Amino acid sequence: MQPLRIALLQMAGCGPDAEAAATKGARFCRLARESGADIALFPEMWSNGYTATDPRVWAPTYDPLDLDAEGRRLRAEWQAQALPLDGWFVAGFSELARELEMAIAVTLLERHPGAPRNTMVLLDRRGTVALTYAKVHTCDFSLEAACAPGERFEVCLLDTAAGPVRVGAMICYDREFPESARVLMLEGAELVLVPNACEIERHRRGQLRARAFENMVALAMTNYAMPDANGRSTVVSPQCFDHDAKSLDNVLVEAGNDEGVVIADLDLAALRDYRRREAWGNAYRKPRAYGTLTSEEVRPPFVRPDSRR
Repeated sequence: MQPLRIALLQMAGCGPDAEAAATKGARFCRLARESGADIALFPEMWSNGYTATDPRVWAPTYDPLDLDAEGRRLRAEWQAQALPLDGWFVAGFSELARELEMAIAVTLLERHPGAPRNTMVLLDRRGTVALTYAKVHTCDFSLEAACAPGERFEVCLLDTAAGPVRVGAMICYDREFPESARVLMLEGAELVLVPNACEIERHRRGQLRARAFENMVALAMTNYAMPDANGRSTVVSPQCFDHDAKSLDNVLVEAGNDEGVVIADLDLAALRDYRRREAWGNAYRKPRAYGTLTSEEVRPPFVRPDSRR
């Protein structure tokens, strides 16, 4: 079985100029295909660069009445940058995926009833939508208070030249909750795509490695290049031990800070063999003891007035 080649499109954003973002994104997709990529992954909310022009837009409240008039105007202006899923932006990348015969995981601020969503659309190599995922764990303490959170984690069967692969997604802050990757593992994910838009330092790098290790799934994370973030886009494998129980480094690739297309080859046959034989994932879990995980109750010191359940 040939490896699955993943391209991380580590780019600096184009601000709120969606047309410029589409043009630049298409150019990087072509570079990815020239490198033989099967999947190209964008950083988070690429359509408008996760940008806001005034700090008041980032006010920690999802109630616009808590903002002054200028803050409400600026927030509405930012929300107006949202694009429909059936519009030109996604359609353009659908055509490109079909032309290049390469899956593309593109991200956007999605127009949605009530409030926009932070969304990833995974297009297969024929340009068909394979998965649409809206970020569940919105940063309600910041700008994403102006967004509607997604409702669920789902997995699709993605057709690639390397064969069918079960793929899920989580976006940025989602990876800081172990439940996100755990649910995707339980849904059958072999590979989790992680668009990102924040500093990736040692603790967050450790999170990625841990999520892969404990769930026996591969993770591919694309971050913004400097100056928007610090890059460090990464692909991690779940394979942390060899057949002789010798510890392995499970980082397949880690980028620097600058723009570029970062390539990683994922050995699906080895990944599946590892998942069949090792002890993590869902092999020895005891779900009967986990009832508290689904409770809606929040106790001190974790009570936050701006948190949405």
